[in-house]
Amino acid sequence: MPAMHSVPAPQHVAVIGAGMVGLATAWFLQERGVQVTVLDRTGVAAGASWGNAGWLTPGITTPLPEPAVLRYGLRAVLSPSSPVYVPPRADARLLRFLAGFARHSTPSKWRTAMQAYIPMNRRAFEAFDALEAGGVASMTNEAKSFIAAYRTEAERSVLLDELGHIHSAGQEIEFDVLTGAEAREVEPSLSDDIGAAIRLHGQRFINPGHYMHALADSVRARGGSLVTGADVVNVRDEGAGVRVVTSAGADERYDALVLATGTWLGELARRFGVRTVVQAGRGYSFSVAIEHVPAGPVYFPAQRVACTPLGDRLRVAGMMEFRSAEAPLDRRRILAIAEAARPLLRGADLDARTDEWVGARPCTPDGLPLIGRTGSPRVFAAGGHGMWGITLGPLTGRLLAEQITSGHQPAEIRPFDPLR
Repeated sequence: MPAMHSVPAPQHVAVIGAGMVGLATAWFLQERGVQVTVLDRTGVAAGASWGNAGWLTPGITTPLPEPAVLRYGLRAVLSPSSPVYVPPRADARLLRFLAGFARHSTPSKWRTAMQAYIPMNRRAFEAFDALEAGGVASMTNEAKSFIAAYRTEAERSVLLDELGHIHSAGQEIEFDVLTGAEAREVEPSLSDDIGAAIRLHGQRFINPGHYMHALADSVRARGGSLVTGADVVNVRDEGAGVRVVTSAGADERYDALVLATGTWLGELARRFGVRTVVQAGRGYSFSVAIEHVPAGPVYFPAQRVACTPLGDRLRVAGMMEFRSAEAPLDRRRILAIAEAARPLLRGADLDARTDEWVGARPCTPDGLPLIGRTGSPRVFAAGGHGMWGITLGPLTGRLLAEQITSGHQPAEIRPFDPLR
C-alpha cells in the first residue's frame, strides 16, 4: 500500500511553472480546497505550452524512445534538415541522455513503457471535461478529421505497424486506411503527392495559447495567485514547510511545493533525489494562410510535421532537436519544416510565415514523465512528458493533486515515480 501522509495535508502550495502541467495541478489543488500560488520566471505558457501543435491525442500517445528512432543513423541526426537533430558538439549531459534514450529504444522496453501510458491515456479526456465543467472558458475541439498522410503505402506501413503494437498493448484506437484520393476527399488541403493515408477517430485539439490563458484566468478567479517574472533560485525543505526564494528577492514559505518547470525540472529537483536527466527536445512552429483550412489536424509522419487549424490559419509544427533549451531559434529548422510540408499541402502560403517559434519539450531517457513525491514529503515533481504534456497535463494535475492532499499515490502515476 502507498504510504499515508508523513506530514499534514498542505493548506498553501506553491507551483513553479505556468505551463499546462503546472496550471492544471494548481486548478485541481483548488478543487480540493488548497490555496495556490503559481510562480513562473516568464509568464503563462511561455515554454513548450504555447507554440506546440495543440493535439489531444491519447490514442497515439506512446513512449518517445522507440525502435524506429534508432534507424535514423548518425549522418541523419547530424543534419539540420533531419526530423531528429543532434548538434555535432553535444555536451556530456546530452550524451548521457542520448545513451539512455538509445538503451530504451528497444521493442521490449517500448512495450513496458506503453503499459504505463495506457491507464493515463484512457482517462486523459476526463480531466479536460472536468476543467470545462469547472468553468475554464476555452473548449477542446473534436477533430472532425485527423489525417496522417503519406506519399506511399510503404511509408504508411510504419504507422500501421505502430497502431498494431498500440492495439496489442491493450489500447483502443479506431482508424480507417485511405487511398490518396480518399484522403483528399476528406481533406482537400492535401496535395496530389499524397498517395496513402490513415484517418484516426476520437481525438481532439486545442489552441494551446488560448487554452493556457483561460486556465490561468480560472485559477486566478478561484482565488489563486499567479506571479510572473519570478525566477526561483533556491528551494529548501525546512521541516515545517518549504522555503522558496526568487532572484527578485522574494522569500516565502509554503506547506508544499510542485516543480512543474518543464525542461528545467532537473535543476531544482536534483537536490530532492531526482536523478533522471530531463533534456530539451525542441520543437518549432509557425503559422500560415491556406486556401482550405483543414477540419482537423493533418500529420505527415515521415517528415514529422504536424499541422493544426487555428482560426483561419494553419499552425505548422515539427522536428525534434536535442540541444540546449536556451539556444536561439535555428532558422534552418524553420526552413526544413516549410520545405518538408511544401509538396504535401495544397494552397498553403509557406513563404509568408508568422509566429515563428521554438519551444523545449521536456524529455526523459525512458520516455516516461516524472510525477509524484520526491525525496522530500513536501516537494513534488510534475514534468518530463516529452511531446505529451498537453494531452496528459490536466490528468497529471488531477492525479498529483490527489496525492498531495491525501497522501495516497494513485495507481496511474506509480510508473512515473520521480525517484525511479
